[in-house]
Amino acid sequence: MEMILDSIDNINEWIGKICSWSVIVILILVVLEVIKRKIFNAPSLWNLDVTTHLYGFHFMIVTAYTLKHDRHVKIDVFSNKFSEKTRTIIDIISFLLFFFPFSFVLLWEGIKFASKSWVMLETGWGAFHMPLYPLKTVIPLAAFLLILQGFVIFTRKLQYLIKGDRHV
Repeated sequence: MEMILDSIDNINEWIGKICSWSVIVILILVVLEVIKRKIFNAPSLWNLDVTTHLYGFHFMIVTAYTLKHDRHVKIDVFSNKFSEKTRTIIDIISFLLFFFPFSFVLLWEGIKFASKSWVMLETGWGAFHMPLYPLKTVIPLAAFLLILQGFVIFTRKLQYLIKGDRHV
């Protein structure tokens, strides 16, 4: 079981590290657009669409990586006062009541959303009319990776409660 959990961790680590570089591409595109717009008075039609799509891709695809590194926004003002075991119980309950239901709905609805987009070969409304279906496909992919990483964390928290193993 630990091999499966480690494999999921490694996949999300790899995807997160590689896809994090998309921020550099976004930065370069924005800087180039500012130079073109302000210095040469020649804005491009495509830049806003491309940077928006890249940012959407980046934001979605690194969610599992962010979860793996416990970097999602959370309110732990009250839970920090509890023991580690109590916090683990609260986390397990939260995963069951909130995380997994939300993630599975996101996966299911994301599949439907992307499928409709692929059927109609949907394009954007911007001047460049970029295809939207590849970007919308990232939604269920990101949800799937998020569910896998959530399973890893949930399983390790259960192991901690049952065996006292501290892996998370």
